[in-house]
Amino acid sequence: MVHYQARLDATFAALADVTRRGVLEQLGGSDASITDLAQRFHMTLTGMKKHVSILEQAGLVTTEKVGRVRTCRLGLRRLEEEVAWIEQHRQLWSARFDALDEIVEHLNRKERANARNKRR
Repeated sequence: MVHYQARLDATFAALADVTRRGVLEQLGGSDASITDLAQRFHMTLTGMKKHVSILEQAGLVTTEKVGRVRTCRLGLRRLEEEVAWIEQHRQLWSARFDALDEIVEHLNRKERANARNKRR
């Protein structure tokens, strides 16, 4: 459970930043060097290296250094655990909203019935 939780924490922390999500979208189209990514996102190399490092720690990105160029690509890790966690909570909230809808509908029916009784 602790490993599972740490993995979720790392993934969601990595995905919490708009730049890192943008990097993942960019790498979904093609591999890119850190220099290319830094230019696309108008960042310093140091800043982009930090973002890529966080994505790497979460297993979402891998890098390979050839000569002076570090190339980034999407990691092999799939997000099945994260999807399962989100789905579990989506179902929980959906059930709660369904129950709330039933309460609201019951109160609306009761209000309409009271209004009809007052008119008589």
